[in-house]
Amino acid sequence: MLRLVLIGLLAGLFSALLGVGGGIVAVPLLILLAHFEERPAMATSLAAIGLIAFVGAVSYAFHGELKVGAAAVVGLPAAFGAVAGASLQQRLANRTLTLAFAALLAAVAVYLLV
Repeated sequence: MLRLVLIGLLAGLFSALLGVGGGIVAVPLLILLAHFEERPAMATSLAAIGLIAFVGAVSYAFHGELKVGAAAVVGLPAAFGAVAGASLQQRLANRTLTLAFAALLAAVAVYLLV
């Protein structure tokens, strides 16, 4: 339980600070520290992102930084993308998911370093 709380704190911190938290922070930590399999880690992260995003958006709104229209234009198609992604994820082998996720993290790391 303590590990999950710490993962949540880190995911929330990085989400509000840098705009990342779910896939980049929470999923790897759930896999490495809480010993989740990939699918439950991804599903748990997605559920947590909803809470993290709501609280973060409200915090930014209090500071006048939230653009509601732009959020809707980005968020509504993203919701459809999430449904498509979840459907595709259920069809992929565990090893394929692991390699695809590792490739994504490596690509992000290289991009940020360059």
